[in-house]
Amino acid sequence: MLKNKNFTFASAINDALQIAMKKDKKILCYGLGVTDPKGVFGTTLNLEKKFGAKRVFDVPTSENTITGVSIGAALDGTKSIVTHQRLDFFLLAMDQLVNSAAKWYYMFGSKRSVPITIRLIIGRGWGQGPTHSQNLQSWFNHIPGLKVVMPSFADDAKGLLLASIFDPNPVIFLEHRWLHNIKSKFKKGYYKIKIGKAKICKKGKDITIVSMSYLTLEAVAAAKYLYDKFRIKAEVIDLRTIKPLDWKAIFKSVEKTGRLLVLDTGFTTGSVAGEIIAKISIEKFKKLKSAPTRLAMPDVPEPTSFALTKNFHVTSKDIIKKVLTILNIKDRDNLSDLNLPKFHDQPGEWFRGPF
Repeated sequence: MLKNKNFTFASAINDALQIAMKKDKKILCYGLGVTDPKGVFGTTLNLEKKFGAKRVFDVPTSENTITGVSIGAALDGTKSIVTHQRLDFFLLAMDQLVNSAAKWYYMFGSKRSVPITIRLIIGRGWGQGPTHSQNLQSWFNHIPGLKVVMPSFADDAKGLLLASIFDPNPVIFLEHRWLHNIKSKFKKGYYKIKIGKAKICKKGKDITIVSMSYLTLEAVAAAKYLYDKFRIKAEVIDLRTIKPLDWKAIFKSVEKTGRLLVLDTGFTTGSVAGEIIAKISIEKFKKLKSAPTRLAMPDVPEPTSFALTKNFHVTSKDIIKKVLTILNIKDRDNLSDLNLPKFHDQPGEWFRGPF
C-alpha cells in the first residue's frame, strides 16, 4: 500500500515529471522558464540537475517555433512536455496545434500520432489584466484530436499528467496559477488517472454543481456552507478533464437531483458550461425540475485594477446565492456569516507575482 504525501499541487506536478522522465529516457521537458530559479511555480525545480541540460532546457520566446519542434520530435519518436507560462501567448502557436498536432492521428489512419503534452498556465491575479490571465479552454475544447485536462487537486494533477504524457496524442494540460501552492494529498510512485473521468467531490440530492479547475475549490466551500446553514445537499462534480467530458457522471447526477449549475473559469458565451447545459437540456429535459444555469466570467476583457476585478470572478458567495435562487430560498441575501478570503485578486499572502 502506497503511503500518501501531503504536498502542494506544484510538487505533485514536479513528482509526475520526474517519474515520467525516469520511466522513459526519450522524454524531453522544455519551455519558457523551465530552468528558472522559481521553476514555473516550483513545478520544474531540479529537473535540469537530475536529467541534464540535453533533456531539460529553457527556450526562446517563440511559441510557434517551440510547438513545431515538439511536433517534429514526436513524429520522430520523442515525447515532449512543453511548458508555457501563460496560455495567452500560446495563441501564437494555434496553427501548429490545430492544423498539425491535432490532425495527424486521423489523417494517417491512426498509423502516426503526436504524443506531446502542452502545459499552459491560466488564471487571474496580481493585476495581470486582459492579456495575461485568460481562461480559453473552450477554444481547445472545440478542436477534434485534442484532449484537454484541468485538474483541481494535487493527486489528480499527478495522475492526469502521467496519463497525458503517455497518451499517444496531444494533450492540453491547463494549470490555474492559484492552485500551485495549495496542499492536498497525493500518492507516491507511478499511477495514472483516466482522461475523461470526472470525480464526485461531494455527494448530494438537491442540486448538481459541475465545476473545473480552481472553481472546484469554491464549489466545495459553497456546498459546505449550503449544508451547514440551509441543510441543502449539493452534489459537486469536478470534471478534471473537459475533453472528453464524462457525460455519464453528469447525466447520473442530474437524473438524481433534477437541478444543474455549471461553473466555468472562462467567458460566458461559447463556454464549456454552455455546452454542458445544452446537452442536458436536449437529452435530460424531462428529468429537470428547473432550468439549468451557469456562472462564468462576463463577456468583456478582464480589468486590471483592484476595484474593477472585485466583482469580475465567480466566488463561493456567487455560487451560494445562485443555488439559493434556483431552490427559491428567500433568505438568500443574508450571508453575513460567510467567511470570504481577504484577497480577491491573489490566492493568499504567499503570492508574490504571476511567475
